[in-house]
Amino acid sequence: MSYFIYQSKKIFYSELGNGTPVIMLHGDTASSTMFELLLPLYEENFKVVLIDFLGNGKSDRVDEFPADLWITQAQQVIALIEHLNYKKVNLIGTSGGAWVAVNTALERPDLINKVVADSFDGRTLADDFAKNLLAERNFAKNDELAKQFYERCQGSDWEKVVDLNTKALTECAKKKLPLFHKSLETLSVPILFLGSLEDTMCRKDLPKEYEEMNQLVSNGALHFFKTGGHPAIASNAELSAEIITEFINS
Repeated sequence: MSYFIYQSKKIFYSELGNGTPVIMLHGDTASSTMFELLLPLYEENFKVVLIDFLGNGKSDRVDEFPADLWITQAQQVIALIEHLNYKKVNLIGTSGGAWVAVNTALERPDLINKVVADSFDGRTLADDFAKNLLAERNFAKNDELAKQFYERCQGSDWEKVVDLNTKALTECAKKKLPLFHKSLETLSVPILFLGSLEDTMCRKDLPKEYEEMNQLVSNGALHFFKTGGHPAIASNAELSAEIITEFINS
């Protein structure tokens, strides 16, 4: 297993396959383990790099997550890219990882080739985000399939990781903190917005939000699947891989 040191703590990462580097960024309460079943769809065409954000998966634990979590996680991605001495990488971020991907590209466009932002709410969180998140997490912590997912991604201390993440995100929503640390209009790298019309974990007006974001950026594209749950990259795995591969290689 490979680690690099970030702020005196160990962050786990792994590299698989060959070719153009693609870093896959996991969502909240997940880890790079969520990508295991998807890897065969990507590693023949790319060098796939996985990371467990600090406090998740095989990385060192933290006492709390900051409320601006997706902005601070972008700094971890930048540190990984610099550690690996990559010059230009592609980012595939799903759910919370999509915010991380965009923030990474906003902060260090010199390091990024293209971004795929999958299954996320965009520029703002809904007014009832905190309420809905608490309800969703309380249900999930008592659902056998959800608990199995959490434990597979986080290990035996999954409940503490989930609670810390819930606390950070509800604080972010209640304080209405910015989700991007710079204006989306300043994004200079190509971006693909990906999502599913049946995704009940994203905002109800997701197509409208994606369209508006796509109009703000200088080099954007978007794709919606008619069916499939959250996230689209998993529920429409093969088609997502085809679309993403074509986008990165075009």
